[in-house]
Amino acid sequence: MALIDIKVPNIGDFNDVEIIEILVKEGQYINKNDSIITLESDKSSVEVPSNHPGKVSKINVKVGDKVSEGDLILKIEASEKENVKTDNKEISTPKETHISPENIQEKSEIRSNIQTISSTNKLVLASPKVRKFARELGADVSKISGSEKFGRVTEEDVKSFIKLGINQKQSSNNNEENHKPQTKKEFEHTDFGEIDVKDIPRIKKLAAPHLVNSFNIIPHVTHHDEIDITEMEEFRNSLTDHYTGEKLKITPLAFIMKALVAALKEFPSFNSSIEDMSSGKITFKKYFHIGIAVDTPNGLMVPKIRQVDKKNIQNLSAELREVAKKCRDLKIDKKEFYGGSMTISSLGGIGGSFFTPIINYPEVAILGVSKSSKKQILLGDRFETRTILPISLSYDHRIIDGAEAARFCNVIRDNLGKNFAFKLAI
Repeated sequence: MALIDIKVPNIGDFNDVEIIEILVKEGQYINKNDSIITLESDKSSVEVPSNHPGKVSKINVKVGDKVSEGDLILKIEASEKENVKTDNKEISTPKETHISPENIQEKSEIRSNIQTISSTNKLVLASPKVRKFARELGADVSKISGSEKFGRVTEEDVKSFIKLGINQKQSSNNNEENHKPQTKKEFEHTDFGEIDVKDIPRIKKLAAPHLVNSFNIIPHVTHHDEIDITEMEEFRNSLTDHYTGEKLKITPLAFIMKALVAALKEFPSFNSSIEDMSSGKITFKKYFHIGIAVDTPNGLMVPKIRQVDKKNIQNLSAELREVAKKCRDLKIDKKEFYGGSMTISSLGGIGGSFFTPIINYPEVAILGVSKSSKKQILLGDRFETRTILPISLSYDHRIIDGAEAARFCNVIRDNLGKNFAFKLAI
């Protein structure tokens, strides 16, 4: 059979347009008007169809190449058949329609259904916009089940695919090549000066999928508040050892943990987990294990302090120091990162005011604590200097609403106030 060259047609006033997808593979039979590549300009995505049926003999381009009118795309072995077979299923060639060079780009933008054949020969219905959206999120559109007529994939289908974590499982089975960005970078970092490329720390690599999963699955809302801890700090700084008379070094975090547990007892929905929303079930925990975010040279680690409700502040303070040291020395057991009630992320020793902590899935809330500061507060008819602690509570809006989150923070505020600080020491 004769070989026929399939070239880039007239696509308007565009030159050096980037190829973002190859829609066929060598050895594949295609019909006339089947899309073979997708081009993307600054304004739109354009699918280029074949103007002959036949078997793809050789593909002369690759993703990332830039082409103009007349450039060779591929060669096909010409076929006179109007029907070809794909995966042993006969596909009728659509009736030939004329696409003029002047409007090929316009037609590609307004088409609601685009039929493409992926590298696995699976029929996929999706618009260029949807396929671009999926590509930017790292999803393979051929693996997404479409919810529209004839299985057409929509943006909502792509979002659901990501949220279910299917894409994460899929990527773990792919080789390193599949993890590379599929779109060519406009510029290299070296174009602007000297750089240094290093390996991502192992702890950060391990944490990254967990953070992405949490952020994608959980609808985060963050409530910010300020707590007057003046009396708590005075009490904390007054603590001494009964035998030696030496001042006790108790971290404020021990008080915050006790205040948090007291609030969890009053609001059990914050001490819960949803593993599968479709099951309609929620797990309420009767234990109180508080996760503490520990900053280490290797990355952030979140071990759990067990049975916080049964320990006093002195024991908690000592255990916090011990656990933090184990994390920094990488001598902590993996099991200690699981089975938490809620997590505290403290920036008190560093600085800042408010932030948006990411919930530690499958928990439903996380308390962010920032650095306390002195402020002038109006009490009655006069101003006083008070110690104010900023807090940021991120919560799962599927289970916790805004009013409940505000009340939860109010209880923490009361628990750290002058009327409760002494009880927390017990």
